[in-house]
Amino acid sequence: MSQEGLTEEKEAMRAYGWAARDSSGILSPLHFTRRANGDTDITIKILYCGICHSDFHMLKNDHAISIYPLVPGHEIVGQVTQVGRQVTKFKVGDVAGVGGIVGTCGTCSNCTQGLETYCPKMILTSSSHYHDGSITYGGFSDNFVVDEHFAVTIPESMPLHATAPLLCAGITVYNPMLHHGLCRPGQHLGVVGLGGLGHLAVKFAKAFGMKVTVISTSSRKKEEAIERLGVDAFLLSHQQQQLQDATGTMDGIIDTVSAPHSVYPLVGLLKTGGNLILVGAPAASSPELPSLPLIMGRKSISGSAGGGMRETQEMIEFAAKHNISADVEVIPMDYVNTAMGRLVNNDVQYRFVIDVANTLDTPRTN
Repeated sequence: MSQEGLTEEKEAMRAYGWAARDSSGILSPLHFTRRANGDTDITIKILYCGICHSDFHMLKNDHAISIYPLVPGHEIVGQVTQVGRQVTKFKVGDVAGVGGIVGTCGTCSNCTQGLETYCPKMILTSSSHYHDGSITYGGFSDNFVVDEHFAVTIPESMPLHATAPLLCAGITVYNPMLHHGLCRPGQHLGVVGLGGLGHLAVKFAKAFGMKVTVISTSSRKKEEAIERLGVDAFLLSHQQQQLQDATGTMDGIIDTVSAPHSVYPLVGLLKTGGNLILVGAPAASSPELPSLPLIMGRKSISGSAGGGMRETQEMIEFAAKHNISADVEVIPMDYVNTAMGRLVNNDVQYRFVIDVANTLDTPRTN
């Protein structure tokens, strides 16, 4: 080989991780094969992988698109161990991050505008079919092969375990804030739900210089939100007087809740022309839209699936500049089933991250 780590022969890669075999969602060790490292690919030794609520939905096949065996995980941070002939963005030894997508058509209007997340032929990081027909397996594993276009560079200053969730949770809230202009000092942003997505929405909003109000069902999160995260106000969603007092005060609202819930009370909190942005992905549909309040207030409800690769890189650099990272609980790989159960019960503050490199024990095979 003319350069260390440079791919010359395309051989399928052995991998080891934890997978669900069916919709029970129970994870256990699995040996499997990844596609070969191609000319524009990098191979990553996975160091950390976050656990997203959508991993649970995929494990349970709640969206009826899961392919088993299913290795979840799309908040991946790792060290580059191999690069293809045509790779220009990475070298061996660099730290790379991978989020929710690993492929697109590359030619549609969304792709050419840097909106890869909205490509109709988008390939998910796990439980999808890649261009060559192989199944994609996620980051609950020892290694990962990805086209360099769908990886971002991670600055040396960032704590890797707390950076992993930014690859999904971070860009999921950062993108709609920029797209809808909710990123200017003095604006008032509401954040519904103080979990993995919500606490990062608060951090980005405060870095933008915004006033932030958290709307939650749980009173026990109030002290944490105000004292440590620095939010300006805290509303309990079931306290009608609190909602009434905040009517018409918010420029926009980021709704991060993944459980079905009514959006009607939230619309009333918006100023005229305000926007309620849904970024949670419930397995079941929410109640119908409150059309009259929308019409009378020239308000809107929209959704967002996150940002493309260019904006994801920009988000990482913004986070590095402003010392933004996720609040995480680092766990060993063999704790993942327990973690999934706790995740469903909102028993985490605020994101589980698997210490893959130090806790994935790979048994020998013949």
